[in-house]
Amino acid sequence: MTAETVTKREALSPAELIPLLASAAEAAGALGARAKEAVKAKVSADGKIDNMALDREQHAAHGLAWIATYVEAIRQIADYAKRMDGDGRFGEMEALLSQIGAGEYLAQLAGGVVMSQGEVVRLHELGVPQSAKGEFLTADVTALIEGVTPEMRARVAVLIQEAQAAASANFGDPGLEETFEDIRNEMRRFSEAEVVPNAHEWHLKDDYVPLELVSQMAELGVFALTLPEEFGGLGLGKEAMCVVSEELSRGYIGVGSLGTRSEIAEELILNGGTDEQKQEWLPQIASGEILPTAVFTEPNTGSDLASLSTRAVKDGDVYRITGQKTWITHAVRADVMTVLARTDPNDNGYRGLSMFLAPKPRGTDDDPFPAEGMSGGEIEVLGYRGMKEFEISFDNFEVPAANLLGGVEGQGFKQLMQTFEAARIQTAARAIGVAHAALDLGLRYGMERVQFGKPIIGFPRVSDKLAMMAAEILMARQLTYFAAREKDAGRRCDLEAGMAKLLSARVAWAAADNALQIHGGNGFALEYPVSRVLCDARILSIFEGAAEIQAHVVARRLLEQ
Repeated sequence: MTAETVTKREALSPAELIPLLASAAEAAGALGARAKEAVKAKVSADGKIDNMALDREQHAAHGLAWIATYVEAIRQIADYAKRMDGDGRFGEMEALLSQIGAGEYLAQLAGGVVMSQGEVVRLHELGVPQSAKGEFLTADVTALIEGVTPEMRARVAVLIQEAQAAASANFGDPGLEETFEDIRNEMRRFSEAEVVPNAHEWHLKDDYVPLELVSQMAELGVFALTLPEEFGGLGLGKEAMCVVSEELSRGYIGVGSLGTRSEIAEELILNGGTDEQKQEWLPQIASGEILPTAVFTEPNTGSDLASLSTRAVKDGDVYRITGQKTWITHAVRADVMTVLARTDPNDNGYRGLSMFLAPKPRGTDDDPFPAEGMSGGEIEVLGYRGMKEFEISFDNFEVPAANLLGGVEGQGFKQLMQTFEAARIQTAARAIGVAHAALDLGLRYGMERVQFGKPIIGFPRVSDKLAMMAAEILMARQLTYFAAREKDAGRRCDLEAGMAKLLSARVAWAAADNALQIHGGNGFALEYPVSRVLCDARILSIFEGAAEIQAHVVARRLLEQ
């Protein structure tokens, strides 16, 4: 049977599929609960989490985080199917991708969840008894697992080719409200016209994203999306932020990530700043007049923020900052830095940290840091270019005392933590955009490359890759949108945001790797954009919390519930 002859009759009808997805989500939730009980028994003492045991049982604990992430992804795809069917939008593509994605994740829950290459977690390693696996494999779960067929994946390949030919921005309805879909389309048009034609050249030359493009982004409201209108914002929520970040990152992650700089700074100031600080800084950041950068990481700390040693000493009406910072994105062209430094030398933990809004002049490649008490150099990187990375040395660098965020010392870590939910949701959205870019490139090459007398997309090992990319993008996207909606509703969502970031980063890397594989040797050539996408995808499981740290945080939150 060829792909062209595969019909939708190979898949379950919505009336059949939706109850199966709901039943499978319930079974997955029960399995996740059993996994949590088993891991809690390994790492608890007297009813409390034992940190040493948690470190010792890291494989099991992180496995729990991944299992819980799969459970939530399956739950969200079941909810998506139900909502879309109710709206009359659950078509053939949506049904096929939902079934393939859910079927694959259910199969992995039973047989082994892939945390990364070479790291697979299985239920018995968590201490889950074999009987629980048997209980999980209900008739409905088994039907979904076994219902995913080669013919189904081939049909998806046909449908995404048709969508490509029709210039559709999506492979499957994302399930957004009309307003958000309008925003997506606007960003897609901008990206296709201004970003995609130039992205690879910017990458190869390690050039900055042009300031003219940054100005265009500001005019489109990219830097003002989630701010209240009183500060010059558009008053939209994190779901809108996801759509914008996703589409711009689909064009080039360097462009999609420009909004992240503003989002972090705005969240810090909006949540922790004084009224005067909000009035002074937020409108200028929203308009793009001021470009911010985050200055948190130090050479020897990484994710261990409590160990930060950069110090800020009060001296009259200024603070003098001294210390080393690294992995500072867009540092040269930034106008203001949000700097995390230690103001209490007697407190070596989180409570000794404060956040500063530190103005600086814009630099150039020849004179990157034209400010007294500040110097640094570029860190050359494989990917994630367009803004450039820097290490910075501060030596009695002056910041006005009025620029202590919130006006009270010792609040820096707490203020930073308030930004993590939004930052991780946005990183998940950027990852989905990169994954979609990989799918775009893999699909196009598969359709154009002819071997043995036909386009290579006609070979199952190629079409299977593309079908799974599309299915996993849908799964990760629904989990990310769910986290964004929770944030917009004012509910705590650090767990959901962490799960979304964890899954989306892995999906992006898998998609990029498979897209390059479809290109064969050409994918390894710098002239092909897929080589850039592979490099860009690799950073996603490292920044905003490395995948291992992210899994640890998710596991702790689960175990504390």
